[in-house]
Amino acid sequence: MSLRKPIKFLNTLAFRLTLWYAGIFTLSSCVAFLLFYMLITSFMRNQTDQELLGQVNRFATLQAAEGVEAVKGGAWVEAQAARDKKVFFRFLSLDGQVFSSSNMVYWENIPVTEKAIRELLHSGRPVMETLIMKNRPDQVRILYAMISSGIIIQVGLVMESYSRFLAAFKSIFIITMSLLILLAAGLGWFMARRAVSGVEAVTRTARKISRGSLEERVLIKGQGDEIDQLAQTFNQMLDRIQTLVTEIKEMTDHIAHDLRSPLTRIRGHAEVTLTTAKSLSEYEAMAAGTIEDCDRLLDMTNTLLLISKTESGVNTIAMEEINLTLLIQEGCELFRPTAEDKGLSLNCEVSEGCRLKGDTRMIQRLLANLLDNAIKYTPSGGFVTVSLEEQEENLVIEVKDSGIGISPDDLPRIFERFYRSDRSRSLEGIGLGLSLARAIARAHRGDLSALSQPNQGSTFRLILPKSRPAQSL
Repeated sequence: MSLRKPIKFLNTLAFRLTLWYAGIFTLSSCVAFLLFYMLITSFMRNQTDQELLGQVNRFATLQAAEGVEAVKGGAWVEAQAARDKKVFFRFLSLDGQVFSSSNMVYWENIPVTEKAIRELLHSGRPVMETLIMKNRPDQVRILYAMISSGIIIQVGLVMESYSRFLAAFKSIFIITMSLLILLAAGLGWFMARRAVSGVEAVTRTARKISRGSLEERVLIKGQGDEIDQLAQTFNQMLDRIQTLVTEIKEMTDHIAHDLRSPLTRIRGHAEVTLTTAKSLSEYEAMAAGTIEDCDRLLDMTNTLLLISKTESGVNTIAMEEINLTLLIQEGCELFRPTAEDKGLSLNCEVSEGCRLKGDTRMIQRLLANLLDNAIKYTPSGGFVTVSLEEQEENLVIEVKDSGIGISPDDLPRIFERFYRSDRSRSLEGIGLGLSLARAIARAHRGDLSALSQPNQGSTFRLILPKSRPAQSL
């Protein structure tokens, strides 16, 4: 157990983010220090080179004015003034032989480089090189230059300031980088913990939900960042899941209730017939009643499957050009005899030439459900009007009746599966027609809504897009 906690900690996203933050911060600091070091050392080397070139120019001027002996004397005085351990001078012939120098006891290990002599004679420009003396901490900057046509001067200058800066830089670098690494780790851990805090909140909520608490939701901080978007999406998913679970529970209750009555009736008829029937006609009546109840159950089951497939995207709707005007007119003609038998006036007010892309069979079933409901819930002497209007982007179908209407309490729930208001329970039906109609409308990227007042009739408004492609379910 003692090893599992460190291993688990090392595998966390917060730890890995901390390593990334600290690594990037440390690398950036090292690059900055390196650039600063290169800039300072280059500046100091240039300063040393300028000082050496200045001395050579003075000796060249002195050589031209007073001769080589004056140059030798000036070099000796210069070396004594700067101390023999700080600077030295050598005068060379063109073949590299030394014919005069300052006190070289301290500089006896400094050679005359043949390569530098050849480069100087070839290019005619001063040659610089840097040497490190054995058993001595300081670097020496060496300059080879011509002060006359036959004399080469070799000047060496100890780079004390450069060495002191390098030593100080190393100490500062080690101390500063140690502090920066600790600071980077601390800041990285703080930023990583803040970054993953929202994810941890989602994880905690998911764990509570897995224990059966569907009411839990992730707190949204309102910052509008990715974590808030994740939390909002997660909460929306939970709302959808909770709605689906509630709908499944309600649907299961409704199915159990609606199945119990016909099954009880079938069993009762069969039991009564088996115990009391004495003729073939009684058995035939029992069989006919059983078939009728089974047909009702099959119709309910098929309708439920169709709604579920339509809403879940299992069905693929046929994309075909539909003459909606003609389709509505044919539907009205089909239901007109039923309306007339009930003493109703069925009116069809449609615009000509309205077309859309969709599934003809499904649109027909949608219209049939709306017309059937309107006729069913409208008393004799009333009217049902079907209208079709073409708008800029949509086609609007309205089915209006003068029927019994829907109460304000029932209106929000009429599209739920199996829902039937108290006033409609006396009429034939299972409460799935409007659910199927809305599912078909939304499958075509449209929608179905209702307006109604008790005893003043109802208006069902169907909106279908006429130009956008229908959804592939």
